Amino acid sequence: MRHRTRAAIADGHGSFTLEEIEVAPPQAGEVLVALRASGICHTDHASLGWGRPLVMGHEGAGVVVETGAGVTTVQPGDRVVLNWAIPCGQCAACRDGRAVHCEVSKPAFVMERSAGHAHAEGTLWQGRPVDRSFNIGTLSGLTLVREAAVTLLPEEVPFPAACITGCGVMTGWGSAVNAAAVREGSSVAIIGCGGVGLNVIQGARLQKAGRIIAIDVRAASLENARRFGATDTILCDPADREMSAAVEQVRALTEGRGADYAFEATSVPHLAFIPLLLIRHGGLALQVSGINESVTVPMPWFMWDKRYVTPLYGNCVPSRDFPRVFAAYRDGTLLLDELVTRTYPLEALPVAMDDMMTGRNAKGVIVFD
Repeated sequence: MRHRTRAAIADGHGSFTLEEIEVAPPQAGEVLVALRASGICHTDHASLGWGRPLVMGHEGAGVVVETGAGVTTVQPGDRVVLNWAIPCGQCAACRDGRAVHCEVSKPAFVMERSAGHAHAEGTLWQGRPVDRSFNIGTLSGLTLVREAAVTLLPEEVPFPAACITGCGVMTGWGSAVNAAAVREGSSVAIIGCGGVGLNVIQGARLQKAGRIIAIDVRAASLENARRFGATDTILCDPADREMSAAVEQVRALTEGRGADYAFEATSVPHLAFIPLLLIRHGGLALQVSGINESVTVPMPWFMWDKRYVTPLYGNCVPSRDFPRVFAAYRDGTLLLDELVTRTYPLEALPVAMDDMMTGRNAKGVIVFD
């Protein structure tokens, strides 16, 4: 028997509505999860224009309702967190420890329709199959996912704090810890102190960076950055498109060399390559906000021996990294509760989206009864 629940449905052309959907019982290898909390991310806003209807949301945590045949890692009643980079565990990328590049699931941003029951026939809207954003669609009372999309959640981690680890936390923390492997005593610069940027800061702090320089156009965001581990802050003029003043300040803070690592976490296209200006010769620049627009860069910005990477999902391996994040939360070294600025019921999703787009929240979270 199919279950009925409420969900946020993007129309593909810039808008969304709250609708009733039907969710099928799990088939082999699938898990039915009752969502308890779902984070709000800028990618959710982008998903409004992806050209077709879909169940929104890709940061979620909840409770297992039912499992299909062959599922062994979770059982009904288990608390779980969802991840959108769903590994198959068998392909060359998964075997090589690059779960985010799974060749079977494909990177989630490709947004291809999956052949699996859970991602098509398993969810109906207006009597027709509807996709789930990133194959999990967490802005819904229920979601039907593959087993590899769920990880056990410790009792000590509240659902609102847990759900944001599914994207914003993992992307930022993982970019510093996994992708950059920030070295102890090194210097780090971060452009943008929203949800992802704050977790880059936290990752750099946990890696014991010596200097962590936060850069933003909002004074309030820089105050927040200090709370999460920034040692220095730089307030930018939005009109300074190449951030020339900030570049000089970073150099002054790093004995004229430039930072060892610099991260872009703003989603602003013209800032995509600015980290190259902030790093020393041979330094590492990372663009972690997922900018998709076409941008250009002067080649001299790469001189000399500078490296530029665009890590996906903080190079996350769910079975390895979620336990590490939750362990750091439990021992007090990783702040999660403090990231959640405000919680909302699903009916207030329009307000939550507006609060995110206007910068009033570090992270907003939808909570389900």
